[in-house]
Amino acid sequence: MMILAAAAWTGHDTRLIAATLIAIAVIVVLISKFKLHAFLALILGSAVLGLVAGMPVDKLLKSFSSGVGSTVASTGVLIALGAMIGKLLADSGGAEQIVDTIVSRSSKRMLPWAMALVAALIGLPMFFEIGLVLLVPIVLLVVKRTGQPLLLIGIPALAGLSVLHGLIPPHPGPLAAAGTLNANVGIVLAFGLLVAIPTVIIAGPLFGMLAARWMPNLKAPERLIPASDKESDAPRPSFAATLTTVLLPVVLMLAKAIADIVAGKENEVRRVLDFLGDPLSALLITVLVGMFTLGRAAGFTRDRIATTVNDSLGPIAGIILIVAAGGGFKQVLVDAGVGDVITQLAQGASIPALLLGWLVAVAIRLATGSATVATVSAAGIVSPLAATLDPTHTALLVLAIGAGSLFFSHVNDAGFWLVKEYFGMSVGQTVRSWSVMETVISVVAIAIILPLGALL
Repeated sequence: MMILAAAAWTGHDTRLIAATLIAIAVIVVLISKFKLHAFLALILGSAVLGLVAGMPVDKLLKSFSSGVGSTVASTGVLIALGAMIGKLLADSGGAEQIVDTIVSRSSKRMLPWAMALVAALIGLPMFFEIGLVLLVPIVLLVVKRTGQPLLLIGIPALAGLSVLHGLIPPHPGPLAAAGTLNANVGIVLAFGLLVAIPTVIIAGPLFGMLAARWMPNLKAPERLIPASDKESDAPRPSFAATLTTVLLPVVLMLAKAIADIVAGKENEVRRVLDFLGDPLSALLITVLVGMFTLGRAAGFTRDRIATTVNDSLGPIAGIILIVAAGGGFKQVLVDAGVGDVITQLAQGASIPALLLGWLVAVAIRLATGSATVATVSAAGIVSPLAATLDPTHTALLVLAIGAGSLFFSHVNDAGFWLVKEYFGMSVGQTVRSWSVMETVISVVAIAIILPLGALL
């Protein structure tokens, strides 16, 4: 097992570690104190890292540019395709179809579990913020109809969205970490789903029951409850077509991962699945299929479909830039030699590689408030460890970092304030519900990942 040990230090090693700590501190201060966009903070942090580490300026610039380019090439396109799928799902009414179908068939006692399932399904192709905006009116309407406590219904929905956001491709964090660590996305997806299911159950319906007892009198904000729950006359895609579209990239990538394990490299079926199950192919195919199963099924014209696809790209520009700058930061870390120092320290002592990845992500998450920044930065810092791991453990390292990136969301996280306002809570109530839920997700996930790493 890979562990962290004391090693013989040189003056250069000390300088590299100091440069890393200073760079991370600069990024944290710029984001939290000066409210600078994470994209700019990562660029400046990379510059500080390289200069303090003694890199020549030309090498520093080349290193950062190389990291940005490779990250955009491997991850940026996938994020864009994922956004297109999510936008088609939202605009066509497919997301509402999933919600209405599952909720209408659930008893009052099963509603928290149904909301967790709905959030998980919607969370597969949608970014957290988009899914939250879409689900909150549904949560509030269900609470109004049934008289159930707000957090009993709301926490499972938040947990489903958050777990998928942190652990499952094609979300930006897991994709970026998989790219940085050269992990097989299909294996990450397979193990991510394995970890996500019990994590959502514990942090969602089960913790929701506890949170509802802590704050039983919490009322939904009236201004956000839909004025009418009357069904729209606009056509919507069927539940079967919507669910098939949402699960299509998952099935394709899982099929590739299974074929890679059970079939030889020259097997024709494996060759086909290697193409279809590649993340780029799987998401592109899903976008094209979704134009018909979601767009045309909702009565969209070609122009309306084109508008939906075009409108999906603007909101994710910032995310792609942050991920790209994180890739540049990672490459500067590697080229400066920080990775080699960490690799030397990680040979032969007490902290497993998976736990190390989780701890680094936790520290950056607490400091910056951004799960995406925590994921891409932590992946860069521990990337040398992945070179010594097999594909299974590399995928688990991606998940460990993703789990750490969700730890204890607080006032420096935009998601904290989004949840606070949508649920009409005070800061203290948000900490006791949302922040604790995020911590439960992180701890439960790593508690599952570590035994998996030991057994496999």
